[in-house]
Amino acid sequence: MFKGILITRGDAGYQAQVQQIDESVLPEGDVTVSVEWSTLNYKDGLAITGKAPVVRRFPMVPGIDFAGSVIASSNPAWPIGERVVLNGWGVGETHCGGLAELARVRGEWLVPLPHAFTARQAMALGTAGYTAMLCVLALEKHGIRPEDGEILVTGANGGVGSVAIALLAKLGYRIVAATGRTAEAAHLQALGAAAVIDRSELAAPGKPIGKERWAGVIDTVGSHTLANACATTRYRGAVAACGLAGGMDFPATVAPFILRGVTLYGIDSVMAPLAVRQEAWQRLGQDLEIARLDAITSEIGLAEAIEVAHELLAGKVRGRVVVDVRR
Repeated sequence: MFKGILITRGDAGYQAQVQQIDESVLPEGDVTVSVEWSTLNYKDGLAITGKAPVVRRFPMVPGIDFAGSVIASSNPAWPIGERVVLNGWGVGETHCGGLAELARVRGEWLVPLPHAFTARQAMALGTAGYTAMLCVLALEKHGIRPEDGEILVTGANGGVGSVAIALLAKLGYRIVAATGRTAEAAHLQALGAAAVIDRSELAAPGKPIGKERWAGVIDTVGSHTLANACATTRYRGAVAACGLAGGMDFPATVAPFILRGVTLYGIDSVMAPLAVRQEAWQRLGQDLEIARLDAITSEIGLAEAIEVAHELLAGKVRGRVVVDVRR
């Protein structure tokens, strides 16, 4: 038996509870990990609350991220005692995840815990930080340099947005942060944003194409925000889309793409190949200042995770939340 959050669906409806879980609940896998730290991402909030059909198998342990140590393995790549991190691969959706003391997974889903980070710091990054790095890499590989102009980051107070701002600032970019919580502008500026705008400037239906402003965009919101960001991106600029906090729809036209040569990159953090994951984690270790990571991180125990998941979806959580699964 081990402690964790278990999501069930039955006569009593959809429920998420912290409880003792029998190991028989864990699916097949060739590596068993003693989980030390997990985290709460937007997708975890959807899974725990049932606000969206994220969970596709029951019972399910949520948690799309975890960090810990290998305690059993039939995979030669992962000896007992190895420190590991997992992000994505459907864990917490179709395969039991990291918001528990134990996880059993396929070895090819794991990456070594980067030497630059403790397990807690790796989860302070989690899928949000790793996704932010994938977005930054997309803009870099497109050829966007700091001197090319402003970078817009939407959903700036969220996990992806906060880490993206810290990364871009370290790399020398001028960042404009869009948020619904402009009262926290000082916090975003401390992370490295040069300016803060209200998300309402982007959230309403806009013109098919607008005045050129952004050299690049990292968008976590979707819907009209993404459409307006594309419409105001400069000639041959790029937009990295990685989230749908504002909606899954994309009410845009082809105008920015065929008249300005704007490129829209879709950022997939769930099924990204191993080489891409390794590059992202290596760059996080190189480019992220730990002090800035600490500034956006709060810590909770497993027992608090269900309540905080509701707060996360309500937009009441700033930055990143790490979960100590042992308390």
